[in-house]
Amino acid sequence: MTETAQYNRPEPDGSSEGRTLEKGAGRRALGDPGSRGRTTIADGVVEKIAGLAARDVVGVHAMGTGLARTFGAVRDRVPGGGRSVTRGVKAEVGEVQTALDLDIVVDYGVSIVEVARAVRENVVAAVERMTGLEVVEVNVAVDDVKLPDEPDEEEREQRVQ
Repeated sequence: MTETAQYNRPEPDGSSEGRTLEKGAGRRALGDPGSRGRTTIADGVVEKIAGLAARDVVGVHAMGTGLARTFGAVRDRVPGGGRSVTRGVKAEVGEVQTALDLDIVVDYGVSIVEVARAVRENVVAAVERMTGLEVVEVNVAVDDVKLPDEPDEEEREQRVQ
């Protein structure tokens, strides 16, 4: 004869129906310990991974639109502001899939098509390896080209001060 105990814990849907646990039940009945429970990954986590992976690609000069880069350069100079690795990255994360939008600035002279392809490959590999999510799409928007004689946002900020 097996004893049972009532286990009341709110369900994700808000209901509080009790679960019945059998005392003395073996681990085999519950399944693999690694599959007990649920893991959720925040959009910001995927955005950080994707931002770092995109910046690793040769030919990517910066991330973000012009306005975001300008505000980011100012924020970077504020103590405690730090560099935002998520600048230029937007992720939509579901339970098993994610989609990403990236805004990049490329260096003058590189093949934009090749840089975009390399960014997609690097981002997909990093996100899928680290999160286990399936990356369904990586949209890359090239917002600017960094010319060799053009100063960076950081250099411009130093001149203004």
